Formats: sequence, structure tokens, C-alpha cells
Amino acid sequence: MVILKQADWVSYQLLANSCYRAARKMRSYGFLLKNPSQRSLQQQAQLFPNVSKCSLENRGSDTLVCDIHGGLLRTSSFFPYFMLVAFEGGSIFRAFLLLLSCPLLWVLDYELQLRVMIFITFCGLRIKDIESVGRAVLPKFYLENLHLQAYELWASTGSRIVFTSVPRVMVEGFLKEYLRVNKVMGTELHTVGNFFTGLLSNSGLLVKHRALKDVLGDKTPEIGLGSSSLDDHLFISLCKEAYVVDREENKNSGSSSVMTRDKYPKPLIFHDGRLAFLPTPLATLLMFMWLPLGFMLAIFRLLVGVVLPYKLALFLGTQSGVEIELSVKSCDPPAKSAGHKRGVLYVCSHRTLLDPVILSLSLGKPLTAVTYSLSKMSEIIAPIKTVRLSRERKRDGETMQRLLSEGDLVVCPEGTTCREPYLLRFSSLFAELADEIVPVAINTRVSMFYGTTASGLKCLDPIFFFMNPRPCYQIHILEKLPTELTCAGGRSSCEVANYIQKQLANVLGFECTTLTRKDKYMMLAGNAGVVQ
Repeated sequence: MVILKQADWVSYQLLANSCYRAARKMRSYGFLLKNPSQRSLQQQAQLFPNVSKCSLENRGSDTLVCDIHGGLLRTSSFFPYFMLVAFEGGSIFRAFLLLLSCPLLWVLDYELQLRVMIFITFCGLRIKDIESVGRAVLPKFYLENLHLQAYELWASTGSRIVFTSVPRVMVEGFLKEYLRVNKVMGTELHTVGNFFTGLLSNSGLLVKHRALKDVLGDKTPEIGLGSSSLDDHLFISLCKEAYVVDREENKNSGSSSVMTRDKYPKPLIFHDGRLAFLPTPLATLLMFMWLPLGFMLAIFRLLVGVVLPYKLALFLGTQSGVEIELSVKSCDPPAKSAGHKRGVLYVCSHRTLLDPVILSLSLGKPLTAVTYSLSKMSEIIAPIKTVRLSRERKRDGETMQRLLSEGDLVVCPEGTTCREPYLLRFSSLFAELADEIVPVAINTRVSMFYGTTASGLKCLDPIFFFMNPRPCYQIHILEKLPTELTCAGGRSSCEVANYIQKQLANVLGFECTTLTRKDKYMMLAGNAGVVQ
């Protein structure tokens, strides 16, 4: 009887009551069309000027308050960011459940929408996992969606406070790391031990105008920034100056609100997660429709590369949608010096675990690849010989010397993959071992899934890469390094490594950095990135 009563209550709250609210919304909309006086109340939100009309001079001592959704971002929808948390911090099944809730969310009011999405997204997830998603996954999508004029106003002020109704754990990492916010006020979630329950804390959803009064008291902030909604109208009206992010005005005036990479407040070099697109409801639906076909296609592409000869594997792979753009500066294969019996050392930039495999298929000959951290599954299915290094310089040098005496060798001196247009610091060990060095610039393009991960299962990296409809590999094989630029020509190993890094960066249009593998994994996963 208790279960039946609870089910009846849930049905009433989420169905009958929600449909009633939806009907009231439709009726009120029709009423507003007939009643100009009521419609004028909503038009009051348009009385505030657009953020593009705000003067940015002498703002260094001003305090700005805003909401990240609708204020700092170009789109006010928060569904994609809940989907990212559900998919990356939870599982594909949790993400599918959140997608199924979309029809229900459409008829719910603002508060119930948030409560339902919070429960589906956070229930049972570890606090540590969500903090990792907020630090390593969400910043990429927040940066890509930043509103240019809103950020310029943000950057011109001296003190910044964010008030938002979404859970604080979702936005705090990005706001403090990239936007140097002074204080973040968001909805707090209930926890039991190290897990979220999916329920709100006793304080409930954060109400922005009330929180503003609680935090600042009698002090009035100089600038308020929000959207043209009535909720934000009440919030920003408490400030001395108020501005709105009016997307329609930006469209009509032709002004661009898109923030380019060169204007980011902080370079985005490292990020994690599998999804390579912003998961709006429609985009997420298309992804789930593609998944069965994509998985079978990935298995086919992997089997083709493992079982068949190089030429046939390359032909069938390209026919299945894999694009390989090969550019060779020298038409002839790298010539070995007279009497030189050692193999050629190919020095590559590192984008995915498949780099040596794709290079071997493109060259049409077997290569040996060395790696610092490769899962056992990847070693088993690899169609080329792979050798794991130990991170002991002397021991690794001896291993690579032996492999070069047996044939051609591929090394990725970055030591780890990087998704963005940057090259990490090159280890100089390879320069001490060979004089026959061929630089290879490698880049990839994906549209749906990333084929790399810092905190997930590395054995799934090839599958996720090949699940993309048309994954692309760009390979630029450069001319062999002249002898005078190698250690045999009197150069130090560091000079050789730095020269090749700059050479590859110029070809790809990337930027060189001094960051290392350890920097990446400490930021994204909180460990040194070593597979035991």
C-alpha cells in the first residue's frame, strides 16, 4: 500500500500537475497576445541595454555579478552540460536515461526541470568523479560557448561573483581556473559519504536575487549581467548598472559573439572526456542512433587492420570511411648511409595510440613502436610489434638501440597524446640513439568521439576513434634530418629534440610548449599516468 501511494503521488506530481502547468503556460501565452498591458510586463526585461553597449573603461574597481548560463555563455540551455556529466562522470546508460527524460522536461517548469535533471545526473555518483569532470571535461565546452562581449565586460572588472541555480560543483572548477572568479554561489547537493544522492541540500535551489542580498547585504554591486528573462530582470535590477545578453540583437546587427581560441582567458591545452561535440538533445539523439552501426563499423575497421595485408587493409579502411591524408616531402624512401645497417627512426607527434599503426599502413612496411604506457589489450590487438619502455633512461636507451639494430622504429617523444593544437616537450633520448631520423607530423580529426583518454579505459581508445563516421588522419612525412643537425654533427640531444619539435609544429600550425606527460595526467586524472 505504501508503494502504491508513493507511485500515485509521483504520477500526480510529474504528470497531472506538470500537464496542468503546461496548459496554464499555453493559456497565459494566448492571454498575453490579447492583453498588451500584461505583455508589456515581459517587455520590461528589454529595457536594459545590450552588453555590447557597456563602456569598458575605468572598471577596475567595479564589482560584477552574473549567472554563467544566459550571462557569460552564448546559449542559456544547461541540458548539454548535464548530459556531459551524465555521460562522462556516469555511464552511457545514465546518459540515455537523461535523454529519455526530455519530453517530460519540456512540460515541467524551471524548478522541476532542474530537480529532475539533477537527480538523474548525480544520483549515486562519486564526488571525486564529478569534480574530475568539472575540472577536465566541462571547461572545453564552456570556453567554446563563451560570449565575447560578455567576457570583455567580465575581464574589465575588478571583482566578480557568479550566482547560478545549477549545482556549484559543475561550474566552480571552470570559473576559478579560467575566469578567476572571486566567489561562486550555486545550488548545493545532498551527499552521503563520498556519493551524491541526487537530492538538493536543505537550502534547495539557489534563488539569485535572494543570494545576492545574503552575500552582499546592503552593498550594491556596480554591474549586473544577465539574460532578458524575467528572473534575471529581478536579479540584475539590484545593481547600479544592468546589461543583458540579447542574442537576437547580436544576430540582427551582425556582430559576432563567438570567442576565438586566441582570445581565451587561458590556453586550453589539456581536456578529457569521450564526446567531441556539444550534446544538445538532438545531437545526443543522433549519437545514440549511430552507436549500434558505429560499434560494428569500429570492429570491422579494427579486424581489417589486424588480419589483412597492408595494401588491402588500407583500401578497405578508406572504403569504410577512414580518411588518410598522406603528404611526403621526399618521393624516395629515406636513404641509409653507406654501410649503415641500422633501421630508420621515425619521430612523430602523438595524437592517438594508432599513430604507429596508421604510419605503418601508409608506408606499407612493418614498423616497431615503443610506448611508455599501453594496455595489455592494445598490445594484443596491435598489428605491429610494440615494446613497452620502463622510464629508466639507461635501460630504455638500450632497448631502443636493440630495436633499431633489428629494423625501423617509431617513437613519439611527447610521451603522451594531446588533442589541441599544441606539442608537448620532446624527450631528448631518441636523439642520442640514431643519426637516421625522419620527422613525421601527425594530426587527427574526429566529429563524435575522442580516441584518447586520461582517466578512462585506454583499451577502448581505438574503438572510440573508429566509431566516428569519418575519422581522419593527416600524416606529413618530412625529409630526413641532415647529419649536421644530429648529435653526430655536434648538436646536443636537447637541441635536436627542440629543433624537431619546432619543425613539426610549423608543419601542423601548432604551438610548442614545455609541458610534459606528468603535467597532463596530474591535471586531468590526479596521477602520473602510468599503467600498471
